Parts: sequence; C-alpha cells; structure tokens
Amino acid sequence: MIFSLICLGQRLEKLWETDTLFKVPESVLPDVAGARLFISNIDGASGGKDGKGHITVMGTDGKIKIPVWASGLNAPKGMGIFGKNLYAADLDAIVVFQLKTGKETERIEIAGAKFLNDLTIDENGTIYVSDSETGIIHKIEKGQKPKAIITGRTRPNGVLWHQNKLWFLDAGGMFVFDNGNTTQIASGMERSTDGIEPIDGERFLVSAWIGTMYVVNKNGTVQEILNTKDQKVNCADIGYDRKNKIVYVPTFNANRVAAYRLILE
Repeated sequence: MIFSLICLGQRLEKLWETDTLFKVPESVLPDVAGARLFISNIDGASGGKDGKGHITVMGTDGKIKIPVWASGLNAPKGMGIFGKNLYAADLDAIVVFQLKTGKETERIEIAGAKFLNDLTIDENGTIYVSDSETGIIHKIEKGQKPKAIITGRTRPNGVLWHQNKLWFLDAGGMFVFDNGNTTQIASGMERSTDGIEPIDGERFLVSAWIGTMYVVNKNGTVQEILNTKDQKVNCADIGYDRKNKIVYVPTFNANRVAAYRLILE
C-alpha cells in the first residue's frame, strides 16, 4: 500500500517495507555505484560485546542479496564508504572491510571509547565518529591516532561531512563544526536524533530513533515529515539516495527496513 505524509509541501511516499528479516537494524548505507544497500544489524544489546553483530546486503528493491556479508562485530551502527573499503562504527573501534568481498582488513581502536555510533568520511579519507556515551566526536586521519575534536556534548549521534564542514546531531539539535567553532543550526526535534543526510545545499534529512523524521533547513526551520511513534516503529540511522530521492529507514526494534520517496514541492 502506498501512502503519503504531507507537511508544508514536503512529503514521503512509501515504496516498500520488508518483512522482519533483520536483527535490530540500526543503519542503512546506500552504495549507489553497486545498486545495493548495506544494513548494520546489532543482533543483541546496543552496547553489548557479544560478537553477534553483522552486516547484510540488500537490493534497492527490498530483497536480501547476502544475509551475512560481514560478521564478527559487536553492536555495529553507522557506516561509510571510501575508496575500496567500508567502515563500520562498532562500540570502541572502527572496523574496515573490503567493499568487494566483505573481508575484514583492519580495526582502528579508539582508546576510552564506549559507544561509537555514527561516522562520516571526508574527501581525503579522514573519519569522524561520534561516541554517544562519552559525549565526544573523534577525528581519525590516515596514519594518525584518533583525536577528540568535540567534547562535552550531551549525546552526539549523527555526523555528516558536507560543504567542507562537520554537521552533527545532539539531543534534539543540529550543529555545525567549522574551524574549531560549533554553531547550533536547529533545535526542538525529538531528543533521540539519530541520522543526518543532505538533501541539497540548504536542506537536510534528520531522523530520530523514537520514530520521527524531519526536513531541516540551514536557516533553522524544522518540519516533521514522518511520525511512527504511536506504532512503536523506530527511525534509526537513515540512508538517502540523492539521485533517486529515496530514503531508507532501519526500524531497529521492528526488525524491518522501509523505503520512501522524498517529494519536495
């Protein structure tokens, strides 16, 4: 069934939703070049070191391609692609896999990390990763030790390298970090802000784990376009295919992934 959620000319049109094929799906990462989606499965407690976490590969039609593409993880969350590798945040380390095979090639340990959550990668391959429990965002340059560049936050989660700046979410607000300075862009969203994706040069998609999604403008306006709280369906770390304007939603405890077309009018 197709339905739309309308808000001030912006709406989501639901395309499909999988059955309960996943095990606590936290993040969806579109690989546009490969016409596939990577889904991180926690498969247990969000902070548990149980080795049950894994990554699934799914087609953009919602059909599973490879149930367990990579395994041996604990509680994998945000992911990113750079060059020939996929990077996954896994509690206290960044785990690196060959994009072609799913073979693990490296683990980048972050001393003192407790709950690595989302990551983003800039054009030089530098990684930025949030630790929601310690309130820190780390920067990892190639060949260098991880460095804390943002500290003292409440519960930082979604991070995004965009327009040569680091955008991030923290407890219902959206911020930008540029040249060592942090500026708040928007506020008033659900405190469980989770994923952030760029729509264009001015607007962003922001999800909140509790079950909401927003369009956030750089001028600070916030417009809710999805609300599944009453259905107790989460909206964790979303993925966005900018070319086709499709948003992929991992539903966490509902163990499904849903796809929506974003219509901007």
